[in-house]
Amino acid sequence: MNQPDPDVAPLADPTALARFGKLDVVARLVVEGYMMGQHKSPFKGSSVEFVEHRQYYPGDEIRHIDWRAYGKTGRYYVKEYEDETNLRCYIMLDASGSMGYGQSTLSKFDYARQMAAALSFLLLRQRDAVGLCLFDNRMRELIEPSMNAVQFPRIIQALEKTEPGGETSLGAVFEEIIPRLKRRSLVILLSDLFDDIKPLQAALKRFRHYHHEVIVLQVGAPEEEDFPFSRPTQFHNMERTNNRLLVDPHRLRRHYLEQYQKFMKQIDQICGKTGVDRVKLLTNESFAEALGKYLAYRSKGN
Repeated sequence: MNQPDPDVAPLADPTALARFGKLDVVARLVVEGYMMGQHKSPFKGSSVEFVEHRQYYPGDEIRHIDWRAYGKTGRYYVKEYEDETNLRCYIMLDASGSMGYGQSTLSKFDYARQMAAALSFLLLRQRDAVGLCLFDNRMRELIEPSMNAVQFPRIIQALEKTEPGGETSLGAVFEEIIPRLKRRSLVILLSDLFDDIKPLQAALKRFRHYHHEVIVLQVGAPEEEDFPFSRPTQFHNMERTNNRLLVDPHRLRRHYLEQYQKFMKQIDQICGKTGVDRVKLLTNESFAEALGKYLAYRSKGN
């Protein structure tokens, strides 16, 4: 049985991993650590014609590793192709106030932006064009997709300078960005989806109408799932700073959980009806596991 690599073990704890340093460091640790634990490639090549094998070198596209050859020889080889079709991806990160919640773990926003950094690093290593959209009730910043060498530092800089705040308006932001998508694209949404259901459903339908592929990575905190509060607690609306309420959690718990489950069911139904893949991520879940969920959805569609 393989023993866990001590250098990869911190990947199991997002909060501990965040202490390694800046987002670019975290992104590399997540992607490279995840790949070290795999015995088969999570990618399916989009290339036209296979040419030959050659030895793997750091910096090569990890999607071209031949895992069968590795199984036989114990060495990494990559497949070379004559031509490739590159992906065009927009990573949309919700920076509204509700994403700032975090009690026992990283905040939802910190978790989501580390995932955004890891996904950017992964896709750019595959020579896919990656862009970033940061938003709350409006589009705060838009970086158009590119494979340029400076794209990753540009994305990291935008992620690191952004703090959550403002109300959520997913529908309005989606309506603003859809006309900018001139080519068929992959749209990855990182959000808790705490917004009105109908505008969200209408916007997702429009994405699909124009044949964009959409993956929703819904980020939640453990406390939102089980509502563990027992003592009188003051709750405040993180999107409206003066809105606070002192409540008895025992009285509130049943009603809250009923409403929360109802909301989650509605999200499931919307995604199912619009043909959008939804992946649920919790902030106490390892980045490696979260990345694996994303890759499983991508592989399913290839």
